[in-house]
Amino acid sequence: MTTSPESSGGVTQSHKPACPTAEMGRWPASWEQEMQSTVNYLWHTDDLLGQGATASVYKARNKKSGELVAVKVFNTASYLRPREVQVREFEVLRKLNHQNIIKLFAVEETGGSRQKVLVMEYCSSGSLLSALESPENAFGLPEDEFLVVLRCVVAGMNHLRENGIVHRDIKPGNIMRLVGEEGQSIYKLTDFGAARELDDDEKFVSVYGTEEYLHPDMYERAVLRKPQQKAFGVAVDLWSIGVTLYHAATGSLPFVPFGGPRRNKEIMYRITTEKPTGAIAGTQRLENGPLEWSYTLPITCQLSMGLQSQLVPILANILEVEQAKCWGFDQFFAETSDILQRVVVHVFSLPQAVVHHVYIHAHNTIAIFLEAVYKQTNVAPQHQEYLFEGHLCVLEPSLSAQHIAHTTASSPLTLFSMVCETPKGLAFRDRCRRQIWVLILHTPLKCHVTRAGGLPNLLRSVQRSGKGTPVETGRCGFNVVSTVRAALDIPKFFPKVDLQADYNTAKGVLGAGYQALRLAQALLTGQELMLRGLHWFVESLQATCRRTLEVTRMALLFLSSSLGTERFSNVAGVPEIQELKRAAELRSKLRTLAEVLSRCSHNITETKMTLSNLSSELMKNRDQVHADRSIQQIQCCLDKMYLIYKQFKKSRMRPGLGYNEEQIHKLDKVNFSHLAKRLLQVFQEERVQKYQASLVTHGKRMRVVHETRNHLRLVGCSVAACNTEAQGAQESLSKILDWLSHQLLQDRTKEAQASPPTTAPYPSPALKDLVLHMQELCKEMKVLASDLQDNNRVIEGLSRVPSAPDI
Repeated sequence: MTTSPESSGGVTQSHKPACPTAEMGRWPASWEQEMQSTVNYLWHTDDLLGQGATASVYKARNKKSGELVAVKVFNTASYLRPREVQVREFEVLRKLNHQNIIKLFAVEETGGSRQKVLVMEYCSSGSLLSALESPENAFGLPEDEFLVVLRCVVAGMNHLRENGIVHRDIKPGNIMRLVGEEGQSIYKLTDFGAARELDDDEKFVSVYGTEEYLHPDMYERAVLRKPQQKAFGVAVDLWSIGVTLYHAATGSLPFVPFGGPRRNKEIMYRITTEKPTGAIAGTQRLENGPLEWSYTLPITCQLSMGLQSQLVPILANILEVEQAKCWGFDQFFAETSDILQRVVVHVFSLPQAVVHHVYIHAHNTIAIFLEAVYKQTNVAPQHQEYLFEGHLCVLEPSLSAQHIAHTTASSPLTLFSMVCETPKGLAFRDRCRRQIWVLILHTPLKCHVTRAGGLPNLLRSVQRSGKGTPVETGRCGFNVVSTVRAALDIPKFFPKVDLQADYNTAKGVLGAGYQALRLAQALLTGQELMLRGLHWFVESLQATCRRTLEVTRMALLFLSSSLGTERFSNVAGVPEIQELKRAAELRSKLRTLAEVLSRCSHNITETKMTLSNLSSELMKNRDQVHADRSIQQIQCCLDKMYLIYKQFKKSRMRPGLGYNEEQIHKLDKVNFSHLAKRLLQVFQEERVQKYQASLVTHGKRMRVVHETRNHLRLVGCSVAACNTEAQGAQESLSKILDWLSHQLLQDRTKEAQASPPTTAPYPSPALKDLVLHMQELCKEMKVLASDLQDNNRVIEGLSRVPSAPDI
């Protein structure tokens, strides 16, 4: 069983000088003594990649082609094992052939000692553990990289299961990373020294594995040395996978007792066995203190809430000590495959000013997508409106999600809610704790970072020791800007030179610095998306203004011709009849409607001017965001800090420093602290404060946009109502004119029949002109009524949102 830290197990990568080449002439004597070889491969013992209890792994070369390979050389202790155990790794690797399983090229022997040597594929990018050990990944892998790890591990484990093999030592140190030809990461399972063939219904009793990743039943027997008669099945790999995935997602182990897993083994066992159903992590923060359970991933995790909601149930069900409750491999593969088969739709919520990742299947309907958005944003489907690349677009619920345009984090769908709410901003808090420790504000000096735990464990130590900058909160949430205090606690090194402690402190601060960089980038991106999305929506409102204004002016133009009917109301010689009075009333009504439409036109013009001013402000703010250099300033500080960190990493293994080296080391500590102070100052003043101000301004602008939008709808309704009334009045007026024209013609005919032939056809010239004018006006009224009807249809169309051409 492997019980040593991960640094002593598995195949981890290092970057040491290569062996001398033939151009240097003959090998130096010291090199010749340290060179080893088989028939076809050659390596130097300084090129150590990893070391375990029974073997060491070196970087080697093919003697003929120069191809780089990894050779696993077994030591004397390995030959003390039973013969069947010794050959098991060879047999397992020969049986496997998969992209996510390390390849076995040959089995050879060293020339002198006749030790067995496995010649395997060389992974130049180290292991998953080495990636997690990097300060840049102190809080876990980015989402895209985590999904690659998940895909590769699931595929590799599925291949093992298809071949009836249980690995028994899954951990980040045994997952190697290779960079493919197109720059993509490929992860491969390695170190099959503990692997064996085992069917689903079979059990084994021997104990292998690394204790932080061991199933509790195996931990009890192997680590606590408690006698028990339990046999173990293939499910032990599931527990190890769960711990590994949690470690990859968060940068820390899920189960951490006070003092660490290696120092407090009894509590470690208690945490894993007493874990409530559904919990995915447990921590003891104080010595002899209570166990605290977590049912979600920590807020520092880089995974989106959309992915977390899919992943957490899987972790909860494979990190289950009771076999009756624990998932089997079939369900694990089904659920993880379900995640990996989903597509991601990036949605930026204007009301919340947050980017959401929505994971859905391509065959799902858009209605399912809208419900998924509702779960993350709390914006009901009927209140959701979307913009994409400047276009307002309609997502038809019955269509397939394949009709949604391809999105990215920088080019998301922009969500607008019909209901106005206060923007929340980027959340950076822990929902389960009332006291929030701002991770980037203080790094403890006396806490040593464990290889397995990384920076998050160090931060837990801050909480245990009571140091740092606490922020008291209630049950309600708050955003990142409220977590950063005005007075920042700058980390300080011990005055005394302690190479290991200085390295640990530098690593912790650097990891927090990278977290600050990611936050700063997220805040800046959030500002840009706020301004861009709001600008697009303002443009759509401006377009609505232009269309409504055009319709209103057309209606006014039509109505102006109707007011000409007053010409016949007081014509001399025309008898007073009821229809003429009715025509006068209709004319008065049309004049009133014209006045209302004129006011609407003036109102829309003012609204258009307000929107134009807001659009100019947004464009000016966008230019300011594009000119922001805070990210570059933070990156510059980190680059300089990283160089000092590398020097500390190199020095930590030395027993001591000379006088001059020690003085340089002290100066490096001072410079490192100054750089950290500058980094946090830029983050606070250039990013957080600006983001806070932009969030407040965004909230005010959102209220203005909502009010303007509602106002335009009311104005549009008023214009539509006026058009409808005008249409009715025009139709009534047209009927009156028809009747009057017909009546006058009848009167004329009767008078013509009763009068002598020499009598004029009309009683007066005025009446003659009136009849002709009424006939012309009647025709105009019919055309006008038709135009008003068309105008109403245009107004109704204003309320419909046009779809973007590519959605």
